Amino acid sequence: MKVALVGCGAIGAVLAQAMAEHRVEAELVSVFDLSRERAERLSALFEKKPEVAAGMEEVLSSEAELVIEAASVAAARELLLPALSSGKDVLLLSVGAIADVEFLKRVEETARRNRRQVHIPSGAVGALDALKSAREAELTEVKLVSTKRPEALEGAPYLAERGISLHGLKERKVLFSGTAREAIAGFPANANVAIAVSLAGLGVENTRVEIVAEPGARRNVHEILARGSFGELYFRVENLPSPENPRTSYLAALSAISTLRRLGAPLQVGT
Repeated sequence: MKVALVGCGAIGAVLAQAMAEHRVEAELVSVFDLSRERAERLSALFEKKPEVAAGMEEVLSSEAELVIEAASVAAARELLLPALSSGKDVLLLSVGAIADVEFLKRVEETARRNRRQVHIPSGAVGALDALKSAREAELTEVKLVSTKRPEALEGAPYLAERGISLHGLKERKVLFSGTAREAIAGFPANANVAIAVSLAGLGVENTRVEIVAEPGARRNVHEILARGSFGELYFRVENLPSPENPRTSYLAALSAISTLRRLGAPLQVGT
């Protein structure tokens, strides 16, 4: 499978390394990042070096069958429709890009019309298989509580708009409580998990989210509670932050590798 990579930050670097070491059956043919230096650094990992694209247009005109988006919500919104329209599948990491219901409908329609697919990894959480199964009956409640250290949350639009600084925070504090849609708007670099959970379950308006800052936290903690006619589910994962980016859980990058591996695998496990 020929692959293009958009975004050469923490997650993109882990994915590129996996492909360079032949741990997944994929050939990286194009890389793009706003920082050309970062893109060139990843390209240099390969014996057969992928092209360093000058812009999205070059990515879309490449021979890639799959475009991996590992950049940002803004980049994902710019990429999704053109990529699908040009006959490429998309592996979407910045899942917050499809928090808007109307945009999600356009993505689904474009994918269906062009017989393409958008693949969304489980990211920094699990339990998505169970949520997808539960919603086939009656799923009545889904709540996500995400806890991170203040440094990973500082500067989020929700905090900036309210003049909230986390500098010097001494104790655990609930910063936000609301819907998944509101969470991704206020914390675009931290709440992709909320959108993945909502897409698997009750949607962005009916999934409740809390975002918590905890000084000294060594791990990013995500807790999912779900109730319905199936019974009750509680799932907790404690992720080590990426060494390169404390806003990102290392498991999110590993989940992308696992998804890439699954796309070429003869045996599919899970819902």
